[in-house]
Amino acid sequence: RERFDFGGRDVASWFPRHMAKGMRQMQSALRRADCLLERCHIPLSGRNPALKEALGIRPHVLVLNKMDLADPRRQPVSAGAGLGWAGLGAAVVAQGVPVPVSLQIVPLVARLVAESPRYHRAESSEFNILVIGVPNVGKSSLINSLRRLHLKKGKATTVGAEPGITKSVLTRIQVCEKPLMYLVDTPGVLPPKLGDVETGMKLALCGAIHDHMVGEDIMADYLLYTLNKQQQFRYVQRYGLGEPCDRIEAVLKSVALAQGRTQKVTVLTGTGNVNVTVLNHTAAAYEFLRDFRAGYLGRVTLD
Repeated sequence: RERFDFGGRDVASWFPRHMAKGMRQMQSALRRADCLLERCHIPLSGRNPALKEALGIRPHVLVLNKMDLADPRRQPVSAGAGLGWAGLGAAVVAQGVPVPVSLQIVPLVARLVAESPRYHRAESSEFNILVIGVPNVGKSSLINSLRRLHLKKGKATTVGAEPGITKSVLTRIQVCEKPLMYLVDTPGVLPPKLGDVETGMKLALCGAIHDHMVGEDIMADYLLYTLNKQQQFRYVQRYGLGEPCDRIEAVLKSVALAQGRTQKVTVLTGTGNVNVTVLNHTAAAYEFLRDFRAGYLGRVTLD
């Protein structure tokens, strides 16, 4: 396929109400922030342009997550992730490179803050860092990782594999003693109006939007379209296909057979009800998405 047909889908329903409240809380918390730490899975579509107006001129660090799952042939996309609207003192760090992100962040933030004007916080010796990003991008995990590394303490904020775990701006969480540094976890926030359906679909594939809100079937079909477009054909061998396929029904059938995804249904016949076992295409679509997120279908950069 040269293009993907989204069937006139509307992404307005993909913006839960609690996100509007989260945006207001974040704007209030910005007044006490010395630096912004933004985390994202995909370098362009994975960023929220609605935060652009609120960022001001504070130092900004963009943390690219899951770089080990990114297509090395498309690394220039990640390298040019676009800190053009991030204000002064912008920097990019990537997870999956030889030096772990948790070791890079504290000295990098300290340097950026020291080199930038702090205005009403000029007399304060402590650093307040606001952690931002779309849902389910690993903000809480990053905070807990920094606490374990620098303070030798356990997790201070809840993490989960589903979007929407953090629903409010939490209190400050200390992550380092020297320099004295506090991070503030924030709820993942999507823009109230996504630029287009394709951007929303990319976010959904990365887990930023609940699968059921978009539809596992359309997500699986778009994933297949993307894999074929980028010539990522590892799914052919994984699911026992003879060759690359552009029909999602055929792929899901192979996924269901390979993963044993079946369900029992009742069929009405002339002689009574009969229970039969059929392939569960919805479960197969979920397995297809889960394999992609785990990296089993190859290293893919959606942007």
